[in-house]
Amino acid sequence: MASPMRSLLADPDRYLQSFRLFLERSTEHQCMQEFVERQLPDVIASIGNGKSTVNVLSVGGGAGEMDLQILSKIRARYPGATINNDVVEPSADQISKYKERVAQASNLENIKFTWHKETAYEYESRMNAEKKTKKWDFIHMIQMLYYVKDVPATIRYFHSLLESQAKLLIILVSGKSGWETLWKKYGSSFPLEDLCSYVSSGDLPRMLDAAGLKYQLYELPSHMDITSCFIEGDKDGELLLDFLTETLDFAKTTPPELKRQLMEELRKPGCSEIRDGKVFFNNNLSVIVVEP
Repeated sequence: MASPMRSLLADPDRYLQSFRLFLERSTEHQCMQEFVERQLPDVIASIGNGKSTVNVLSVGGGAGEMDLQILSKIRARYPGATINNDVVEPSADQISKYKERVAQASNLENIKFTWHKETAYEYESRMNAEKKTKKWDFIHMIQMLYYVKDVPATIRYFHSLLESQAKLLIILVSGKSGWETLWKKYGSSFPLEDLCSYVSSGDLPRMLDAAGLKYQLYELPSHMDITSCFIEGDKDGELLLDFLTETLDFAKTTPPELKRQLMEELRKPGCSEIRDGKVFFNNNLSVIVVEP
């Protein structure tokens, strides 16, 4: 009998709900913000040298929270330059939130926004069809490599679009995170089919080395409070379990034995630590900065 488990991505509304709760319960954005504050200025120190226009490409820009912070650092570094910011993002809902955010922000003079409602692969296909090879001074791909079919090919393509002083910045879960433990043990039991690939920073050095690319790696400590996942019937706990497993209604549709094993795994040191009676999932991220 076929398993009733379905991918969380089959229900975009529930996916967004669970994603927002994940952001609320985790230090995901805080640890990225810290990186943007402390380390990004060094990363972008020479991307716009001598240029009157700085071209930035955001691949999988989402609702723009991190994009706007990155842009404010680029603007601070190159105060006289015009910044062209192109955003590739397949979700209409996320693009409209991004546009709202831009409309409400006050410090975006000199920044021009262009949104493309498409996936990274669709962007690449369109550019190839139009025989265009626009070059960029800064390209970033934040938490989006899970959704591409061919990770090495995607990195190679966007790397090929870098100007001589440019940088490609990739953020994804760390090879030392709870995600890595969960995916290695249970990824094959989740109903993802080909919607998503379990890629972490543990996989990237091999791919980058094979392509002969130079890069730097930064680790960002992060955690998520998943205590509610262990409270039977807790609505937020069920949403977080959906997000952790990319499974729609995980608590209700998963075979009991798999559910029991996974709940046990989530409490172990490979995934989480227990502090003051609360369970904190290891949500560590990695930043990989690839040279041109």
